[in-house]
Amino acid sequence: MNHDLIIARYGEIGLKSPKIRSRFEKKLVKNIRATFDCDVVRNQGRIYIFPEDFNEGIEKLNRVFGVVSYSPATSTHANYDDIDETLAKYTEDLMTEGILDENTKFAIKCRRVGTHDFTSQEMAAHCGGVVRSVVLAPVDLTNPDLTIFVEIREGDAYIYHEKIKGPGGLPLGTQGKVVVLLSSGIDSPVAAYLMMKRGCEVVALHCNNDPFSGPKVTELFNELVDRLNIYAKGVPIKKSVIDYGEYLTVAKDKAPEKMTCVLCKSGMYRIAEKLAIKLGADAIVDGSSVGQVASQTLSNILATRYGVDMPILSPLIGLDKEEITAIAKEIGTFEISKIDDGGCSAVPRYPETRADLDRVKQACEDMNQDVEVQKAFENIRKID
Repeated sequence: MNHDLIIARYGEIGLKSPKIRSRFEKKLVKNIRATFDCDVVRNQGRIYIFPEDFNEGIEKLNRVFGVVSYSPATSTHANYDDIDETLAKYTEDLMTEGILDENTKFAIKCRRVGTHDFTSQEMAAHCGGVVRSVVLAPVDLTNPDLTIFVEIREGDAYIYHEKIKGPGGLPLGTQGKVVVLLSSGIDSPVAAYLMMKRGCEVVALHCNNDPFSGPKVTELFNELVDRLNIYAKGVPIKKSVIDYGEYLTVAKDKAPEKMTCVLCKSGMYRIAEKLAIKLGADAIVDGSSVGQVASQTLSNILATRYGVDMPILSPLIGLDKEEITAIAKEIGTFEISKIDDGGCSAVPRYPETRADLDRVKQACEDMNQDVEVQKAFENIRKID
């Protein structure tokens, strides 16, 4: 097809006030430009993209949050002669590619913005005649096999037949910053992705549990961030790593063994809160799903979050493993997360599943958690 631009559409951005809408549009345009080389024009709720490499633009636009759908399109002038010539050539191209023939039921949908000497219905009927002058395909406005769209905006007209689904959501970087507790597992990368989809800038915090886990865990963390970063052009994910083995050692030695997982998660939240305050982030994010593992029973979720004043968001909280895995496969993190990382040897044989808050408080005192959290946090480091 002889396309010369891509028309991108957004959804809920259009519901914002004019000032907020303009700011979100500008951010969306910036993120598109960071994703692939292109020129971008905003006009009346549409974003017109002119990529240097058209195939690259089509491939990568579905990684830009805020884009609900997009269409490869051919542009012309909004008058009968130019539309006739362009649409006739477009129809021939559809036939060449095997998309349209004399047995294909088709419809024309025309949308018009501005003042013209024709109505949308008149132009749609006219364009149907142009198509049939090239191929005697049957018109079916109710259940067409192919719909050709003719979009007219002031003096310009755009012709296309595809609406490719985008990732949706809000433009990355419009909703503040969050610290995501990112492990090498399946869940937390999906949680990070979903928060990015809601427009949040992500700082990925990885707790290195060595000697209770092997070096593969940190390696997989880096690979997962690299994968997630293909969705973060314009607002790349920042990485921080903390050596957490000493904290876990104290937790196992000074507190009841069955409380290790509870104290582990509690310490992670508290360290994440310190990092969030330091970096100006507004919330902590994790991959919790109710009842999935011992630390994610409702009583343990309550207990592990004790003492943390910052919001802790769990976008997977109501999803089951199959639903989470499906998203992981779709975004490309599953193949990385399923690699065996050796697990964590600090997990007790019988972990606490119904933590009582008073007992958790006592366990925190037994291990002098405040001191151990601060010691761990002082050794946090950024990774490029």
